[in-house]
Amino acid sequence: MPRIFGFYEIHPRARITLAGILALFILASSVVYVQAYHKEKPVYQVKTERKVVALTFDISWGNKTPMPVIEILKENGIKSTFFLSGPWVKEYPDIVASIKKDGHEIGSHGYRHINLSNLSESEIKDEIQKAHKNIYEVAGVNANLIRTPNGDYKEHVIKAVHNSNYEAIQWSVDSLDWMNPGVNTIIERVSKKAHPGAIILMHASDTCKQTSDALPEVIKNLKKQGYEFITVSELLKMGEKEN
Repeated sequence: MPRIFGFYEIHPRARITLAGILALFILASSVVYVQAYHKEKPVYQVKTERKVVALTFDISWGNKTPMPVIEILKENGIKSTFFLSGPWVKEYPDIVASIKKDGHEIGSHGYRHINLSNLSESEIKDEIQKAHKNIYEVAGVNANLIRTPNGDYKEHVIKAVHNSNYEAIQWSVDSLDWMNPGVNTIIERVSKKAHPGAIILMHASDTCKQTSDALPEVIKNLKKQGYEFITVSELLKMGEKEN
């Protein structure tokens, strides 16, 4: 009795058909894999063995918190990255000048503080360009890094960011200072969660009332652990970006 399950017992024409189906299946699977693998994402951290971290500060509101933060960084000889919203830059050019004068990196925090994922790609580009224009007019800087408002994104947001010649920057360590959880909580979170290549999220908007109180101890603890502070751009040059 002939075998009916062995491939070699199948009619030659059927074999060709099955082989074709199998090839199409493998090809389709490969395409899906490649598309998923190459999905556009923001940068969360950098892979490096060197003990370096990037302190970052978002600013969208107010003029009370920024200067104390800037002074603390200056006292400690630290260069960080500030993500500034377009309207805020125009409202407080003197603070922007202080940030630039002290050698900090200036990035964009977008224009309106809204979730960009709710907008079309063309609308997102418009938001980015309006903020870019403000930053250039006030600081004389062609920013190329952006932290999207609220850290919100979908793939089409990152695509719009990249098509605007920007890199989208998230974070791997969230201080939670935006929640005003208590000075000790902020210090403990950053001190425990810091790692080589980390991007640390902090804020210098007036809504974050505990940042300037927590920052000196955060810096002290990280220095004690042997960490060096660099800007996001410097960090991106040091290792492999991780999404």
